[in-house]
Amino acid sequence: MKYKAINSALFVKNRKNFMASMGPKSVAVFNSNDQYPVSADTLLPFAQHRDIFFLSGVDQEESILVLCPGAIEPKHREILFLRETNEHIAVWEGAKLTKEGALQTTGVATVYWLDQFDKIFFELMTQVDTVYFNTNEHYRQSVSTQTREDRFIAQTKQKFPAHSWAKSNPILQRLRSIKDPIEIDLIQTACNITEKGFRRILSMVKPGVFEHEIEAEFIHEFIRNRSQGFAYTPIIASGPSNNVLHYIENNKACNDGDLLLLDVGAEYANYSSDMTRTIPVNGKFTDRQRAVYNAVLRVKNDATAMLVPGTLWKAYHEEVGKLMTSELLTLGLLDKADVQNQDPEWPAYKKYFMHGTSHHMGLDTHDYGLLHEPMEPNMVFTVEPGIYLPDEGFGVRLEDDVVIQSSGAPKNLMGNIPIEAEEIETLMQARA
Repeated sequence: MKYKAINSALFVKNRKNFMASMGPKSVAVFNSNDQYPVSADTLLPFAQHRDIFFLSGVDQEESILVLCPGAIEPKHREILFLRETNEHIAVWEGAKLTKEGALQTTGVATVYWLDQFDKIFFELMTQVDTVYFNTNEHYRQSVSTQTREDRFIAQTKQKFPAHSWAKSNPILQRLRSIKDPIEIDLIQTACNITEKGFRRILSMVKPGVFEHEIEAEFIHEFIRNRSQGFAYTPIIASGPSNNVLHYIENNKACNDGDLLLLDVGAEYANYSSDMTRTIPVNGKFTDRQRAVYNAVLRVKNDATAMLVPGTLWKAYHEEVGKLMTSELLTLGLLDKADVQNQDPEWPAYKKYFMHGTSHHMGLDTHDYGLLHEPMEPNMVFTVEPGIYLPDEGFGVRLEDDVVIQSSGAPKNLMGNIPIEAEEIETLMQARA
């Protein structure tokens, strides 16, 4: 991996907190992601399952973490199973984790090779009544592929039909939603890398540049700063494509007078950043573009101020809707009749701002979090309002990543990334 070593104290703490939430006489198992084939002998680049990474820091395929706080043998209360490494593997694939290296990375003292898993796991199953399975229960999940975790669950239920089953995800939803200071530092690093990429492209965006050329500049800056690349598929949308929420073709020319919407974030150590900026291709906003831009910025700033401990998700989005309605009235996009006659289930402002304002962020771009519970300190959220005007040929979205504080306004992890219209223009017009 390109990133610098993470303090194993983070993973030690995460496992301790998880095990404290487990029931008596139970065991929990976490599997690495599969490696997925392209065709022939080609595999897609490996990406680690975020849950096993959260609990161990292991960033390697075919790894299994087992937690059994009540195990008779103390050494079996935390066990890591790894693919056995050797000189042949080192030559063909590069070095894999040794048992010593795994201890340093994870803080797990007991490490076995994978060929010992069945024996050790059977031994533990004779000591427990309940198995915690790690199912995907994220509110946005739509996975249709059978995963390594799915296969393990099916096999375990068949082999041990007399055991009870429990879910790891509710525990992880709570733990992962509140970030440790080490995690916040890692997210900040990802944001800082994103800033470098954004400042880089400000000097090269001009009429005639293609969207994919801009994408290439971002990835160059990300990788040279120890990122694996984009935290998610980048959106680099010029002109009317501003209005396509998940535009990913990134293959068009940027034209004079266009706005360029950039929804781009660097990954660092598996942690995400998530930034959106909208800039004028020629370095100068028109009066109408500036009016819409500043309206979105005001909504973003006012929405950010609401992200404090105790805020409820639903109420927050309702208040943001009121802010956006006011701005749309001022812009002449709505009138009082539109608001008076609106459908409460789909308010009038949704015609121009149809997506949510915020989501949890961390190891996943859309991270774990319990939306029915009040916000707490050290939760990390995006703030990303937008106004989309297909009839006028442009849209504007702005987005920062913030950390809720114990008191006062949240900390903006992207506070150093230019966002004021005047600063954007100044930086773009200063290019050689």
